[in-house]
Amino acid sequence: MNSRTTKQLAIVLVSGGMDSCVTAAIAHREYELAFLHLNYGQRTERRELQAFNDIADFYNVRKRLVVDVQHLKNIGGSSLTDATIEVSQADLARKGIPSSYVPFRNANILSIAVSWGEVLQAKKIFIGAVEEDSSGYPDCRREFYDAFNTVIRLGTKPETTLEIITPVILMKKFEIVRKGIELAAPLQLSWSCYRNEEVACGECDSCALRLRGFQMAGIEDPISYSVRPNYLV
Repeated sequence: MNSRTTKQLAIVLVSGGMDSCVTAAIAHREYELAFLHLNYGQRTERRELQAFNDIADFYNVRKRLVVDVQHLKNIGGSSLTDATIEVSQADLARKGIPSSYVPFRNANILSIAVSWGEVLQAKKIFIGAVEEDSSGYPDCRREFYDAFNTVIRLGTKPETTLEIITPVILMKKFEIVRKGIELAAPLQLSWSCYRNEEVACGECDSCALRLRGFQMAGIEDPISYSVRPNYLV
C-alpha cells in the first residue's frame, strides 16, 4: 500500500542573486517552498524583484511574500541605498566592511521570515549567506545565524520549531556555481549586480565575486555583462 508523504514547508529568502538561487535549488529537493523577498530601496530593486519572481516561477512557488521596508533606505549608510555613496570598484583583496554593507539587513529579513514562518507553521528558513563574504558583511558569518537560532527559540511560541539553514555558508563561489549546475538551478534567471538593472556591470564587488566563481569553475556565466574582466589573475 503506497502512502503519500507531504513535504514540510520551508521559507527561502530569495534576493534574486546566485547564492539564493542555488539555496532555493537545495531546499527544493526536500521541502515545499515559500519565497520571501525584501524591497529596501536598493539601486537594483526592480531587477532583483524580477529575478525573485522568475526563480519562483521556475520552481512553481505559490506562497510568495514581498515586503517593502523603506526604513533601510531612510536609514542609509550604504551605497546600495544612498545615491550619494558610490558603489565601489571591485577589490577582492579588500579587508574591512565595504560601502555596500546595509546595516543589519539580514536581521531585518530574518525577523520577517520568523513571523511569517510561525503563521505558516514552516520548519526551516533557508538563506544563501556565504562566509566568503563575511570579511565585508558581518551578518554573513555562521555564528550570527547560530545566535539568531537561539533568538528564534527564545522569542517564539513553544510549539514553533523554526530553524535557520545556511547550506552554502562554507562554500566558495566556484563551489556554489558547480552545485547550481549539478542541481539544474536557473542561474540564468539570477541577478547579482549592485549597479545596473539592464546589463550587469562586471566591475562591482558582487559581479566580481560571481564572475570569479564561474571562471574558477570553468563555466560560462549565462547572464550578460558590460565587461567581463578576468578575475583569476
